[in-house]
Amino acid sequence: MDERKRKREDAVRINKYLSQAGVCSRRQADVMIGEGRVQIDGETASSGMRVLRGQKVTVDGKPVRIQEDLVFLAFHKPRGIVCTTSRREKDNIVDYIGYPTRIYPVGRLDKESQGLILMTNDGEAANRIMKARNYHEKEYEVTVNKKITKEFIEGMRNPVPLKEIHAVTRKCRVAKEGPNQFRIILTQGLNRQIRRMCEYFGYRVTRLKRVRIMNIHLGDLKEGEYRPLTSRELRQLKEELERE
Repeated sequence: MDERKRKREDAVRINKYLSQAGVCSRRQADVMIGEGRVQIDGETASSGMRVLRGQKVTVDGKPVRIQEDLVFLAFHKPRGIVCTTSRREKDNIVDYIGYPTRIYPVGRLDKESQGLILMTNDGEAANRIMKARNYHEKEYEVTVNKKITKEFIEGMRNPVPLKEIHAVTRKCRVAKEGPNQFRIILTQGLNRQIRRMCEYFGYRVTRLKRVRIMNIHLGDLKEGEYRPLTSRELRQLKEELERE
């Protein structure tokens, strides 16, 4: 196979390219392309154009490229660390990990929470995981400030209005684990969702730990440490994303 043919076969649609590079979702990329903000080798891109290996892509004049060596890490975020790539935040997750290549968090855990968060440089996979409409499961262990009642568990299982963010939660699975502890599985990622749900019923979260995202489990990963996903975890994750 000659080099020109190999380049054509490796060509990627421009909206997919921007998504894989972590710039935005494919839908957002289409909007940016329509606004004339994207260029390929200095030429304004149009919808449906493909990027060949070696071509230069820019958005608003800034170069963009796909990381050829994709990284997927499971990280046990400690309390106090902020899920942002902004260096203006002294406790940002990127500086805390200190990984040698550019990676970013998939979704968020609030500063007071701990547990599993995925870190990657695969922008398209990150966007797919974060889409609420895909109903991806996230599992948490939660401790609250007083004894849990049957009414509380039943209430948490059903839709809860969160007036502060003008949203209503989806039905979810909740199980009591101890006098003050419960386990909850969400398919949403609303801002401070579990804390707000508990507050609605007069409870306050004292400890919140995420232990699973889709097929990825925190397991015995120690606080502040990370590990690469296993080949099996990565294969299962990508198979699930491809089915959507």
